[in-house]
Amino acid sequence: MQPYKKHQSIAALMRRSNVDTDQIIPKQFLKKVERSGFGIHLFHDWRFNEDGSDNSDFELNKAEFKGAKILVVGDNFGCGSSREHAPWAIEDYGFNTIISTSYADIFYNNCFKNSILPIIATKEQLAKLMDEVAANEGVSFTVDVENQELITPAGNGFKFEIDPFRKDNLIKGLDDIGLTLEQTDSIDQYEAKHKQNFPWLWA
Repeated sequence: MQPYKKHQSIAALMRRSNVDTDQIIPKQFLKKVERSGFGIHLFHDWRFNEDGSDNSDFELNKAEFKGAKILVVGDNFGCGSSREHAPWAIEDYGFNTIISTSYADIFYNNCFKNSILPIIATKEQLAKLMDEVAANEGVSFTVDVENQELITPAGNGFKFEIDPFRKDNLIKGLDDIGLTLEQTDSIDQYEAKHKQNFPWLWA
């Protein structure tokens, strides 16, 4: 994973609540086990017309939101089935930050495993952010993970909570595999001792 400390990016707005994982990445695209290649299918049924052309009415197809890494959305994002392909698609598309008032638990946990920061805002905070983006589409927000702060040009930012362990992993760019690889020396020592104590298992 890429280390996530502080960055500034365009904030894209989706005034939609209860966006489930089948809307994030429809089931017909769940044919791979690797993480890459799902971004092109993100919000497929909303992004594209039946002929495959871009749906000009869909929010994220606006030119002002091109290249956005921050997604501002309504309540209960990532509900529905527990497919990890949903955060894979979000990350592969280019988003590394989501701002909502609430998330489905499994989706929330999976975000941290895929270098995505799911910020929890109050309803009042989210309403102000949405209004700021709507009034100035293409506006950029700053996300400072180390200081746990969202900063916006209109002053609608706030301090956000994040578990210290997850924060450290984001800053270092560590997923579960990365955490395991940090223990390589200990693993090697254990295997060497195990081989010495039980040589017949290694014959």
